[in-house]
Amino acid sequence: MSSPVLEKNPTFWFYGSASIAYGIKNNAFSYLLLIYANQVLGLPGYLASLALAIAMIWDAVSDLLLGHWSDKTSSVLGRRHPFMYVSFFVLPLTFYALFNPVIELNEDNTFFYVLALALLIRTGTTLFEVPSTALLPDLETDYDRRNKWLALRHFFGWTGGNGIHMINFMFWVGAYGVASQTGYSIYGIAGALVIAAAILISSFGTQKVAAALPRPSEPFRILAIKREINQIFQSVKNKNFAALFFFGLTVGIAGGLGTALYLYNTTYFFGFSGKQISVTAIGVLISPVIAYWAAPYLGRIFGKKRAAIFAILVNIALYPIPYILLLTGFWPDLGSWTSLYIYSGFIVMEVICGIIGGVLLDSMMADVVEDSELKTQRRSEGLFYAARGFAAKAVSAGGIIGAGTIVSLVGLDGITALGDVTHEIRMDIASLFLPIYCGLYILGLVIVSKYRITRADHDEHIQRLSVRKAKLAE
Repeated sequence: MSSPVLEKNPTFWFYGSASIAYGIKNNAFSYLLLIYANQVLGLPGYLASLALAIAMIWDAVSDLLLGHWSDKTSSVLGRRHPFMYVSFFVLPLTFYALFNPVIELNEDNTFFYVLALALLIRTGTTLFEVPSTALLPDLETDYDRRNKWLALRHFFGWTGGNGIHMINFMFWVGAYGVASQTGYSIYGIAGALVIAAAILISSFGTQKVAAALPRPSEPFRILAIKREINQIFQSVKNKNFAALFFFGLTVGIAGGLGTALYLYNTTYFFGFSGKQISVTAIGVLISPVIAYWAAPYLGRIFGKKRAAIFAILVNIALYPIPYILLLTGFWPDLGSWTSLYIYSGFIVMEVICGIIGGVLLDSMMADVVEDSELKTQRRSEGLFYAARGFAAKAVSAGGIIGAGTIVSLVGLDGITALGDVTHEIRMDIASLFLPIYCGLYILGLVIVSKYRITRADHDEHIQRLSVRKAKLAE
């Protein structure tokens, strides 16, 4: 008997669309916030990156506790939804306030304002994204169909983040300039409204299904926090989880470094205008569409791990080519449309491969849930997704600090015009950035190759858990 078509299931769409909120927030923090704090609010690169890094470390630590807490929450709303609703009152308002300062900023308080808002935004994101993502293992147990749920989630995350990025650089920040407050103010209002809508629609849409799911066998006890921490450590000892966790640690630095430098590189390394950057974003809109089909297909044909490793290897092989071609004189004129089209082609392919890898790695994490449940007799999906995020976030803080340091070391702090950027500055950027970025991804792939759960293993885990539950029900 064939399985029902997922696209006909409303919960499928409500679950996937939740990532619009994360995509917008992640786009802002990854690409905009460092340059906004540096060139609009006047924070030196190293101080701006320090504020973002501190907020990310807090986010990483709070993720673990909240993920475990949501695993053990028992309420009429389900395990996850109480946290998701709280995020509605935190995330949109603080996102707005970051790009529309609600107090008068000066030399003495700007650092603390950016830090406080970054902390609150990351907390609001944790309250929504961790519990929302953790719904998957309960919603879908099939090894291959999990890929499709996560492919849709990545599709919405990329489309939401990249979509507002495209509009932003066409009409707001791109039109007024990366050093002007006006564009960021409009962006902050629009982003906050879309985030609020995504939280409410997804939360209400998944509410009925979530409330009907089995409740946890034991509650979270804040007064017995030592026991809760011991349970966290018991769960994360899982070897397959460890492979994904330490992959996140290594590529987290690379991700923080690359995204924080993205606008510096596109604006000052390649010489693109705001409107040209928006054209790249238009091209990237096709990437999640292709990946939505390709990730489940490749995972089914080659297995999740092999397909993920191959996709990320292609991504890393493509990444340095435009930089090398420009520095060696084989690249079209800086800022030319020919240059932009070639660059955009590389970006589209890299994003396709990156999304495929991300979908399959997230699906591999879902399969760890049953593997762990056999050993601990607890479902820890919230903890596992939070801990994987912890790895990436905690160490990408180092990447952000590295990006801010590179900005200062190569002399970009005081530069606001393309004509001030010399060939030596470009060479320094590439020499410092590319070996670290690519090397860390290669190391991460070596680590994730230690993951061992196959389709057959997963099917066996599901069968053994079914037998155990049947015996308990007798």
